[in-house]
Amino acid sequence: MTEANDSQRELIAFRIGRQEFCVDIMSVREIRGWTPATPLPRSPGYMKGVINLRGTVLPIIDLGARFGLETSEPTARHVIMVAHIGGRMVGLLVDAVSDILEMNEASVQPTPDVASDQVKTFVKGIFSIDGRMISLIELDHILPHIEAEAA
Repeated sequence: MTEANDSQRELIAFRIGRQEFCVDIMSVREIRGWTPATPLPRSPGYMKGVINLRGTVLPIIDLGARFGLETSEPTARHVIMVAHIGGRMVGLLVDAVSDILEMNEASVQPTPDVASDQVKTFVKGIFSIDGRMISLIELDHILPHIEAEAA
């Protein structure tokens, strides 16, 4: 990513409930249908468990729960975005993937000051495309550092 304000980025947009979010397309390795996860004892509430992805144990994080949003039990309509976060592969449970967007860096507005510090940890900025407000998510902050090192 360049420092120029006119740089273009490709993003994957997804929904959690009625809200739309997006992440950099380069961090997403694959999008797959929901697979029931095996729960892990004493894991945080946003951790759905683990699945076997072609012989690799993949932790599944419910992004809605991680963001403090109302969540529902996953169904066949939910999807898992397999993403590379902090040197490891993680599955991110979302309601649906909606688009691939091209976004100009200059169009991203800072996260409003009324947002909590925890929200600002995840949301890098907000932008509008076709009348939709979409939050740009910083994946590096999805896993707390201590958990990321232990996992």
